[in-house]
Amino acid sequence: MAIEITSESLAGAQPEAAGAYKESPVSAVTQLAGSRQRSSRSRFLLANPSWTRRNFSSRARELSGGEVIILSIPKSGRTWLRAFLCAYFCRRFGLEFTLRPGRYDLPGFPRVVFSHDLFEHRTKGDRWDRLRGKYLVPRRELKRTKIILLARDPRDCFVSLYLQLTRRDPNAPAKLRQKSVSEMLRDENFGMRAIISTMNDWLSEFSTRNNFILVRYEALRASPTDHFRDLLAVLGESSPDPNIFREALEFSRFENMQKLEAAGAFDSNILHPGDVRDPESFKVRRGKVGGYREYLSTEDQQFAADAMRELDRRFGYIA
Repeated sequence: MAIEITSESLAGAQPEAAGAYKESPVSAVTQLAGSRQRSSRSRFLLANPSWTRRNFSSRARELSGGEVIILSIPKSGRTWLRAFLCAYFCRRFGLEFTLRPGRYDLPGFPRVVFSHDLFEHRTKGDRWDRLRGKYLVPRRELKRTKIILLARDPRDCFVSLYLQLTRRDPNAPAKLRQKSVSEMLRDENFGMRAIISTMNDWLSEFSTRNNFILVRYEALRASPTDHFRDLLAVLGESSPDPNIFREALEFSRFENMQKLEAAGAFDSNILHPGDVRDPESFKVRRGKVGGYREYLSTEDQQFAADAMRELDRRFGYIA
């Protein structure tokens, strides 16, 4: 299979230490006398998967029941995967295209759960959301079904996320939207080390499991035909219809998706630009491998390279 790394091939390598959990900044009230000890204990508990893998919120249902769970840092290419899979299976079942296939409850139509999981747990919501595990895939689901970790070079991930937060996302806090790329690169929650910490924690948690597959975005870009065919096989579609497969590949090309996004052709806010006059505000932006060099100064590239040394070597990225 072109999806190249499974739990078996990862098991023999020695993992590097996972990054520590970085809690979102808390209000000044909680930092008064006596709060330091409580905060330290909270970080310890949240860093332990046996504690973090509990979701007591109503959102747990949305993150359950899938044949496959795809985890990723934001801007790792999951919208591209989603568009291809939706295009293929909607066409295969003779249904209208949608990026929300959950509306079709049909036998044989696979349910794929997409989640940013730990990253959203650490960056979204408030303390109550984190206590309930609102953004976490329930532990029972991760034991039950296949897990695909979609990885991308953290430097490219970061740049795309920075543009998402500052040019596209109207819900991003004003303080965050005003940050320069250099400031965001070093941000405790959204910067390079926060991305790397989450990637390391996922790999540490899942790499020894038989139901785990690591897929690199860069490999998908280099050979989408092979990798998307393998992705369908994971979903039980071992002999995809060749005509529908070609149509889905063509539909999900970046250039085509950008045109459709600009025209407002999608039935979901997932693919709506922040400003149609600003190419950098599009959800489907460029997808370029190594494009971070065009946005980061020499000094920032060196900072990013230093941070990359903390990334688990099994991801295969070089500083």
